Parts: sequence; C-alpha cells; structure tokens
Amino acid sequence: MLWSYHQKKHIEAGCDEAGRGCYAGPVFAAAVILRKDFFHPLLNDSKQVSEIHRYELRPIIEKEAVSYGVAMVCNEEIDRINILKASFKAMHLALDTLKKKPKYLLIDGNRFTPYNDVKHKCIIKGDGLYSSIAAASILAKTYRDDYMKKLHEEYPLYNWHNNKGYGTEEHRTAIEAYGLTKYHRLSWKLNQQQLSLDFEEEGILM
Repeated sequence: MLWSYHQKKHIEAGCDEAGRGCYAGPVFAAAVILRKDFFHPLLNDSKQVSEIHRYELRPIIEKEAVSYGVAMVCNEEIDRINILKASFKAMHLALDTLKKKPKYLLIDGNRFTPYNDVKHKCIIKGDGLYSSIAAASILAKTYRDDYMKKLHEEYPLYNWHNNKGYGTEEHRTAIEAYGLTKYHRLSWKLNQQQLSLDFEEEGILM
C-alpha cells in the first residue's frame, strides 16, 4: 500500500518522468499534489499498472488532485544537454505549471537539480512507495504515450504506437532498415553496433 505523504507540515508534490531510456521522442514529466487522504486501489508505479488501468486512473488523478502539471523536453534538447538534465528540466517545467505551489517535493530517483528554494527528497523507486509520485508517473506515462501515438502517424514504419520509442527489437530493426528520423535521439549513437546491445533502462513496459 502506498504512503499518502512523507511529511505533514508542508504541501507536498510528487514528481516523476517517463521516456528517459527511449531511442526516440521527448521525455515527459509530471508533478502532482494530492490530498493527504487520497486513495485509489489501482494507483501504483505506472510500470506496475496495465495500460487500461493507467488511462482509467488519469482522469481520476486530474479531477481529484489539488494541482497537477505535465511537461516535456524534446529530443533535440535531450541531445543538447543530456537525458538526465532534460529529465530534471521537464520536472521543473511541470512544477512551473502548478496552480498551488508546493513547499516540499518528493522526487522519484536518486538525484535532482533543486527547484528554486523548495526542499526536496529523492526516493529510489518512490513511484511504488508514495501516492503523489505514483500519480505523477501515471500522468507522465500516459501523456507521453499519447504523444508517441501521434508521432507514429507521421512515421508509421517504426511502430511507435506500440513500442513508444523504446529500444524494442522491432524498433531496432526498423532503424537498421529505414535509418533515423528527426525524432530520434542522435546522442544515443544508434548505429548498428549499438543496436545489437541490450538497452537497459527502467524496463520496457508498453
């Protein structure tokens, strides 16, 4: 069962990203402030929730959240500043959109660039521990999936509506056959040797 909050004194926002290890497309991030009594039995780390349930949860989170924000950083910016900095930037942009400003942040992962003067705590696998981070993971994942489905319409040969830009076998095969698009992350060095390696990220769950 997820914890509702880390501390009671301040308004808390959970932050998470989606798409950090993809070959193509942007990285998305979300920030969510939930009521301290919020509960939903399906809420969990987005990687542990089926696609059907993720989309069932999204409107519930958006309706019940005190405030939420979603933002993205494109693949060109990822190539320019690196994926770690791009992930933090996406979180900052998501936080910028919150109508209610938090005084404390729960960040999924072990590193973060401080956001203004707001205190934060990094929590490894926090999306499976705290409701606000889990909610952020659901929003970031579903918004990014929707974005990749739109990109699929432009480049259907890469099957992004299924693999969402991750380094699946079908995606690697398509890159070998058709080359790279303007949405691929060039800094990933997606040459034939690289594509023969297993790409290890947070797991490829579509």
